Amino acid sequence: MRQPRNLRRRGAYSHVQDNNVTSIAEPRPAAIAARTALEAPRRRMHAGELAADLLRQTLWNIRRNKLRSFLTLFGIAWGIASLVLMSALSDGFRQGQRKNMSQIGDNIVFVFGGVTEDQAGGQRAGRQIRLRESDIELIRANCPAVAVISAEHKTWDVPARSATNAGRFLTVGVNPEYLKLRNLPVESGRTVSEADVREARRVAVLGASVRKQLFERNPRPVGERIYINNYPFEVIGVMSEKEQNSSYDGWDNDKILIPHTTLLRDAPSDRQVYAERRVYGFLYRPSDVSKWEEAQAQVRAVLARAHGFSPADKGALRIFDSIESAQMFDAIFNATEIFLGAIALITLSLGGIGVMNTMMIAVAERTNEIGLKKALGATRRRILLDFFLEGALLAALSGAAGLVLTFLVSGAVNSLPLPAMFGGLPIQWKTLALATLALGAVAVLSALPPARRAARLTPVEALRYER
Repeated sequence: MRQPRNLRRRGAYSHVQDNNVTSIAEPRPAAIAARTALEAPRRRMHAGELAADLLRQTLWNIRRNKLRSFLTLFGIAWGIASLVLMSALSDGFRQGQRKNMSQIGDNIVFVFGGVTEDQAGGQRAGRQIRLRESDIELIRANCPAVAVISAEHKTWDVPARSATNAGRFLTVGVNPEYLKLRNLPVESGRTVSEADVREARRVAVLGASVRKQLFERNPRPVGERIYINNYPFEVIGVMSEKEQNSSYDGWDNDKILIPHTTLLRDAPSDRQVYAERRVYGFLYRPSDVSKWEEAQAQVRAVLARAHGFSPADKGALRIFDSIESAQMFDAIFNATEIFLGAIALITLSLGGIGVMNTMMIAVAERTNEIGLKKALGATRRRILLDFFLEGALLAALSGAAGLVLTFLVSGAVNSLPLPAMFGGLPIQWKTLALATLALGAVAVLSALPPARRAARLTPVEALRYER
């Protein structure tokens, strides 16, 4: 005679009790698992109930093994945090370097005369190359890859005085093209205009340090009169104070800007320079950043024809290309970022091994529970899903803690006064995406082996297992 359905279920449960596998006062996770397995034939658990059940079971396991769980969570959290923070650290130094270069100008190239190293066109080696203003017009006409170009005129130690103080300063002759290339912002007043250059007006823009020395008690000396090389000049502007840590000719705070036509007339470096229309050098910006090599080759070819040296003679011209320098620094920072990211991924992998070890121990400790679930009808797929999702949830909680730690650390660092060469810890979305992808891979790889091991256990082996 067939027993009633409820008696058959009760008998099976009593048989499990008689074999000392469990008792009425069984642990809470096992009780939850048994009740779930008993109710499985009658109804299917909703996704929300399954998630809540897994969350309760995972949190119970964490509380049961506090130290082991903390070390596992810390390994994953620190791996994610270090992966994002290492990338942010490299980006911070990259941005600091770019900010430092932008103090001089964006994507500009400086060209100065040098000494020839090769014989060319019947000319001897060791010849001094002196650049002239006519070279600027040749480059404008024959170098399509050059967008903006300007000569550079300057005279060192030019005497300047006001009604209250005096000093000697580097005086730079500028024009609108030069001001487009160089980063020389005016804080008060105005800058040198095209009309000032065309009419060779005696007007001046003072650097921040020059203003402090000549007009200590007047922060806005616009309209005041000063004397440069004993000629009267009107102050038309004051430059913003800069925090520079690199320059090729001195700090911009210590300079006076006047129209270049006025400099050549009133304060040339020497009369021969003025008579021969020589220039200290010139600077230009390529029409496109990607064409910096093409622009440099065109400039070398034009100047080589004008001055009779070989375009391949590297010594004939001294060239500082900020674009090339920026690409070199980017390559260094990229290599550093890859190295630091590899270290962070190793740390994250070690955290994943910790999650795997934790779940392996959990499988061993809950072998009887697995046997009970299978004896009461739980399928192999359900056991696999339970342990896989539990391990993945443990890794996800650790990763979330790591991301929270990342934003806390970056926020704290970015709120501090930062040095000029460091741009803080900028968090990039692509780095977060990479960290999330790495976390997902670690979660799957660390949770799958313990889950497969638990699913392969047979009910008889699991019920007979003794620790």
